[in-house]
Amino acid sequence: MPDIAPSPGGVRVQRVVTAGTFDRPEGALTLENNTWVIGDDADCLVIDAGHDGRAIVKSIPRAQRVQGVLITHGHFDHLDAVGEVCDGTRAPAYLHPADRFLWDELYPVTPDGELADGQTLLVGDVELHVIHTPGHTPGSTCFHAPSLGVVFTGDTLFPGGPGATRHDYSDFDTIIESVRSRLFTLPEDTVVLPGHGEATVIGAERPHLQEWIDRRW
Repeated sequence: MPDIAPSPGGVRVQRVVTAGTFDRPEGALTLENNTWVIGDDADCLVIDAGHDGRAIVKSIPRAQRVQGVLITHGHFDHLDAVGEVCDGTRAPAYLHPADRFLWDELYPVTPDGELADGQTLLVGDVELHVIHTPGHTPGSTCFHAPSLGVVFTGDTLFPGGPGATRHDYSDFDTIIESVRSRLFTLPEDTVVLPGHGEATVIGAERPHLQEWIDRRW
């Protein structure tokens, strides 16, 4: 993870990597996910919570209040530990309503709140802008912190291309338009913090857009 300078008020970004193994007909699948914690000494927001809620909760100092758990999209590996994290921190969970059908596959209760495009959240002295980026899922959402120069992209954008669109509710042309019009309009030095793997920057990915369009993934 690249060095990200904290805000004047001390807001910083922490990565927590969790892993889970799942049985499939073609064999076991092991996934590593990034959970991002953004906050100062007093308050924080958690972005995604997969696999191991206990590890995520333990990574947060007791003195730090969790204002909420923000879910980039409704795939199980990004939210299967949300219940444990919310129970352990008494924080509410927020999801874009277009991914509610995926949430309902895991949880019998409704999310505590909804995310909406253009919404602004505040943690410490940092604004977090909600950007709806459908394509990977209908409700995929990114979170941009301009003052820190970072964007949390979930499974919408990775080093080397957009997220997968193999599901019947996914769409390649839609995710390409989301990346082109919602993410590649950000400053080129914006650090991309994805839901899996390592970081990149907008300026490193933007020149390859046509390559991705030509290969169709």
